[in-house]
Amino acid sequence: MNISMEVVGVRVEMPSNQPIILLKEVDGSRFLPIWVGASEATAIAFVQQGVKAQRPMTHDLMADVIEGLDAVLTNVVITTIADGVFFAELNFRTSAGVVVTVSSRPSDAIALALRTHSNILADSELIDEVGISIPAEAGEENQEVERFRQFLDEINPEDFAG
Repeated sequence: MNISMEVVGVRVEMPSNQPIILLKEVDGSRFLPIWVGASEATAIAFVQQGVKAQRPMTHDLMADVIEGLDAVLTNVVITTIADGVFFAELNFRTSAGVVVTVSSRPSDAIALALRTHSNILADSELIDEVGISIPAEAGEENQEVERFRQFLDEINPEDFAG
């Protein structure tokens, strides 16, 4: 079974200076942090902030190819973790109704899903295994989640370039 997820945002984890994507259950309180590369973090931050690059980024190109082939990215699924590395799948449906599944890095899957307005899912067993539960207290946002959101308000995609 898969669980619907939403992207809370992208930030840089200190002191390692490693970008991280934070996903949250749509109908729950568990979070899934995924460490990614700088270019993937930039690709996700750009689309979240509505920034258009002068030239299409790889994920923009992929979205255009999918549309040009008259296919639809129905969803992406973060499937598993092995030795600290997350794995994902892209699920496509062609105009002929054929369903095609392609293996992907989660960062690429999320960047593409955001560009194509596709569902982001995570395997329920994966969430049970590595999800971090942060319950809201008496209707208030957890302080750590609030600090994360404040950070996102202040960060620019250029902060990930380099």
